[in-house]
Amino acid sequence: MGKLHKRRRGYSDEELDEEEEDFEDGDDEDDEDEEDDEIEDDEDEDYDDEAERRAYRHRRRIRNQIIAYLVILFVAVGIVAGGIVVGSKAASFVKQKRQAAEEKAKEEAAEQEEPEEEMVIDTPEPAEEETGEEEDILGELAESYYSEMSIENKVAGLFMVTPESITGVKTATKAGDGTQEALNQYAVGGLIYFGQNILDKEQIMTMLSNTASMSNYPIFFAVDEEGGEVSRVANSKVEVTKVDDMASIGAGGDASLAADAGTTIGSYLNEIGFNVDFAPVADVAGEGSALGDRSFGSDPQAVSEMVTSAVSGIEGTGVSACLKHFPGLGSTTEDTHDGRVEITKSLEEMRASDFVPFSAGIEAGADFVMVSHATAPALDEDNVPSSLSKKVITDILRGELGFEGVVITDALDMTAITEYYTTEEAAVMALEAGADMLLMPDDFEKAYNAVLAAVQDGTISEERINESLDRIYRVKCAGKLEN
Repeated sequence: MGKLHKRRRGYSDEELDEEEEDFEDGDDEDDEDEEDDEIEDDEDEDYDDEAERRAYRHRRRIRNQIIAYLVILFVAVGIVAGGIVVGSKAASFVKQKRQAAEEKAKEEAAEQEEPEEEMVIDTPEPAEEETGEEEDILGELAESYYSEMSIENKVAGLFMVTPESITGVKTATKAGDGTQEALNQYAVGGLIYFGQNILDKEQIMTMLSNTASMSNYPIFFAVDEEGGEVSRVANSKVEVTKVDDMASIGAGGDASLAADAGTTIGSYLNEIGFNVDFAPVADVAGEGSALGDRSFGSDPQAVSEMVTSAVSGIEGTGVSACLKHFPGLGSTTEDTHDGRVEITKSLEEMRASDFVPFSAGIEAGADFVMVSHATAPALDEDNVPSSLSKKVITDILRGELGFEGVVITDALDMTAITEYYTTEEAAVMALEAGADMLLMPDDFEKAYNAVLAAVQDGTISEERINESLDRIYRVKCAGKLEN
C-alpha cells in the first residue's frame, strides 16, 4: 500500500519509513514471488501512483495558499504603513492650514478693532428701526379696522356725539336696547358725557361698559375734566379726589403739581371707563379772558411747562389728553358759545405766545387737539372760524406745528357756528379743512347724511376719510399694543 493510503489508515511517518526500509531489504527474497504477485503489485502500484499525484496536488495547493496568504499579508502591511504615512502627512497639512487660518483671523481681528468701536458709537440706529417697525404694526392694526368698514360706518366713525343725539332719549343714564339699536345704525367714533349722564360711580361705570360691549368697533368715551369748575365727574356724586382749577395750580409755579393733577384726573377717569379727557386748556390768558380760571396763566413759557406736565400726567394713565382751544382763546373776551369771536393778534404775536403751549403739549404726546370756532384774520383772511379753516388746521396746526394726532372741532352746536352755517355746511367744511372728528353737530343725522352724500358724490374722497380714520384708530389701537 502507498504511504498516502497508510497515512489514511492511521500509520505514522516513522512506521512508514521502517516499513519502506524492510521492503527494500527483502526485495531479493521476494523476487521469486514476483510472478505470483504481479497482478497484485500492478494494482498496488497504480493505486500508489494515483495517491502520490493526489498528495502532490494537495501539497501544491497548500503551498500556493501559503504563498497567497503571505502576499496578502505583505500587501496589507504595505497599505497600513502607507496609510500611516499618508495620514501623518494629512494631519500635518491640516495642522498647517489651521495654524495659517488662526494667524489670518488674528490679523483680521487686529485690523478691524477700530471699525468695531465705531459700531458701538452707532448703536442708536437699531432703536430707530424698532420704532419704525412698531409704528408699522400700529398702522396695520388701525387699518385692519377701517379697511373693512362700509362707507356708512366710516362716515359715522368721524363723529363724537352725546348719547342722547343717537338714541333720541331726553337724558341717557344707562345703555340698553335703545343704545344697541342706535350703535347698529350709526357706528359713531365716540360719545361725550356731561353731568346729567353721571349719577354715581356704579351707574356710569356700568353704562360705559355696556356701551363698549354694544359697539362693533373700539369707541372713544370722552368727558370735560379739567379740574376746578369744569369737572363733570368730580362735580357729580362720584367720590373722587378733586383737583384745583388750572389758574390756582399755575399760580404756584410748580409744574409737578400740574403733573400730579393730570395723573389724579386720568387715574379716576380710567378706572371709571373714560378714555379721552378734553383737557388741559393750553390757552395763554390775557386780561379779561373769557376763560377765567381755566388757563394756567399769562406767561407763555410758564403755561408751556404746566401743559407739558399735565399732558404727561393724563397720558401716563392710559387716557388721551386733548389740548384746547387752538389757535388760542386766551386773549378773547367773548365766548364762542354765545356768538362770533375774533382773535386780533398778528401771526408773529401768536407764534411768540399762543402757539408755544400747544407746541409743548404736542411734544409731550397729546393725542388730540381741539380747534376753536374763533376767527383769526392773521391766519385766514377770509375770517372763517378756525374749526372750518384749512389754513388754520392743515397749514398751521399740521404743517407748522407738526401735529400728527387727531384734530377735533369744538362743539359744532355753538352759536359761533349755527348763526352762520347750516349743520350740513359746517360738517363738510370742517372735514375739507382737515379736521378728523366732528364734535356735537347741532343735528347729528343731518350732519351725518351731508358728509355721506359728499363722499358718495366725490366732494370728499374716501381716501380723505381714510386718512382721518387712520389717525383715529392709531390712538384707539395704541393701548392694545401697550397691553
